[in-house]
Amino acid sequence: MEMTYLKRNPTAKAILELVRSFNNNQIYYDHFAFRTFGVNGYGIDSLAKFFLDFGYTQREELRFPAKKLRALWFSPPTELPVDSNDGGGVNGPLPRVFISELLVDQMSPQAQEIIRKYAEMHGCGYKYAALASALGSLAWEKPLYSEFQQLARESEYAAWTLVNGYALNHLTISTHRLKSHLRSIRSLNQFIEENGFRLNSEGGLLKVSPDGLLLQSSTVADSVTFQFSHGVTETVPCSYIEFAERLVLPQYKTLPEEEVKEFHRRDGFEVGNADKIFESTSKDQLARRTA
Repeated sequence: MEMTYLKRNPTAKAILELVRSFNNNQIYYDHFAFRTFGVNGYGIDSLAKFFLDFGYTQREELRFPAKKLRALWFSPPTELPVDSNDGGGVNGPLPRVFISELLVDQMSPQAQEIIRKYAEMHGCGYKYAALASALGSLAWEKPLYSEFQQLARESEYAAWTLVNGYALNHLTISTHRLKSHLRSIRSLNQFIEENGFRLNSEGGLLKVSPDGLLLQSSTVADSVTFQFSHGVTETVPCSYIEFAERLVLPQYKTLPEEEVKEFHRRDGFEVGNADKIFESTSKDQLARRTA
């Protein structure tokens, strides 16, 4: 999944290489995120089964009523050496997994018709969700450009999923695991911008949870050329890269820094943060990228 993602997203590839060069070639991932259609078996469960089979544990649900979305996150197997110091990327500790789905039944009849058309085209496509993600392939036929446009007017999430399918929506660097000065997400944000990359400005560059312990930011998505059916070629949003700093929980504040482990830090996700991170693929943020 990681290699396919990096081939399709030059911004993520460049930033990972840049951060690695300042961090002794080591990167740890906080989480991987995916988008799905909540219809006919194509929703969260289609990808979750793959991770559950490998020992992941389902955790909390998050709801986004305005966007007509729900999400679940999954924690990695605890018996693995999640605090080893020899990892980089997927060779390091396993990341959390965040899977969201569009609540298709809440969409307009026209949008539902488009989504169901492709979800039903290959009835068992959802069984190969993980494979489709790894290969960067759609689990359905390429849509019409007019259908993409119609979905985008109602839900940019829906339009993104129609043309990207199960592709990795974003991966997230765990900033507090970095060894350089970039371990502070504020320093990393400044570093990213100084090197010419655009950050998602929705709700401010830094998204902060109400308890102040989960700090997140993200780039604006890359764009790719997509060939729709009937030979139409247009530019569509692809994926992006996120950054997360998890601060030490209040009850562990007195621990010496060298003794702090991941379980001493703020876990989970926050609806307010995630709602703004979703905007990394929005038309408004993409317009900032080209400004």
